[in-house]
Amino acid sequence: MEKHIHGGDVYHHQGCIDFSANCNPLGTPEGIKKAIIESLDHIGDYPQVGCAPLKEAIAEYEHTKPEQVICGNGAAEVIFSLCRAVNPKKALVPAPTFAEYQQALYSVDCEVEYFPLEKAKQFALDESFLQALTPDVDIIFLCNPNNPTGLLVEKPLLEKILDRCQQLGIFMAVDECFLDFVEAPEAYTLKEHLESHQNLFLFKAFTKRYAMAGVRLGYGLCGNRALLEKMESMSQPWNVSSIAQAAGLAALKEKEYVEEGRRIIFEELAYLKKELTELGYPVYPSQANYVFFEGPENLYDQLEQKKILIRDCSNYTGLSKGYYRVAVKNHQDNQQLIRALRELQK
Repeated sequence: MEKHIHGGDVYHHQGCIDFSANCNPLGTPEGIKKAIIESLDHIGDYPQVGCAPLKEAIAEYEHTKPEQVICGNGAAEVIFSLCRAVNPKKALVPAPTFAEYQQALYSVDCEVEYFPLEKAKQFALDESFLQALTPDVDIIFLCNPNNPTGLLVEKPLLEKILDRCQQLGIFMAVDECFLDFVEAPEAYTLKEHLESHQNLFLFKAFTKRYAMAGVRLGYGLCGNRALLEKMESMSQPWNVSSIAQAAGLAALKEKEYVEEGRRIIFEELAYLKKELTELGYPVYPSQANYVFFEGPENLYDQLEQKKILIRDCSNYTGLSKGYYRVAVKNHQDNQQLIRALRELQK
């Protein structure tokens, strides 16, 4: 099992090609780097509390309202501050899914019940989840598309879950950070329900879309203004640095970059799935910017020796040794991964 709960640990794997973190394969745009450099002129000043200009820009980008936006030090901080503000006693979380939800829930002494996703169903969430929604559950976390499987939950099922949660007084948190990389994100997002459902919260981040994980900038969307005010009152006042705010404002102007990144991902996702399948690995129908597959239990170590870092998924609740996730990178890097896998089979 990996010592680290997440991928992207490049500091302990110097010189490796990193397939363990799922960021835009184009790398960080020059416009963002330039904005960060220019922001250093104000490094002696405190950041703007409340991030008002950034919230307005996010609202315009997301077609929502500025008062429905909350910013944080990465989506991870928003997850933790939501848990502090809601203070749930019992949560329902699918397994496997992103570990940050259970970490945040445990930090407020919340009991976490896992809804096991079945291998026989390719780890897909289906209508049986509705039966697990009971009045004693305070909050649920869903990831769409799910991490690490890359599988999407269809919108009609999401809406059934949302309505059921509203009936039972359950808060529904949905992580849409990877929706940026699916072919039709607007067909899956729940943004249109923010006004009518006070129990809905959506997570988004700049991290993956703009390949700026080191800057730490994420945000949440919610129609429950009282909850957002409570979250902000429970967060430290300067939680989003002036550098991150400047980077975010610059990033939202990078429309052509986002579309080019999406085009590459769609092409390379198909390439990786095809090549991995031909090599004999069981490949799941991931629709995000990463591929989930099965391989030998020692595959992580074998590829590490070839200076390639993949995500060993054995430390996800509900998974065991032999499950892996690889990011969709540029064609040259993807070819190198496939070459290394071929060499291991000789």
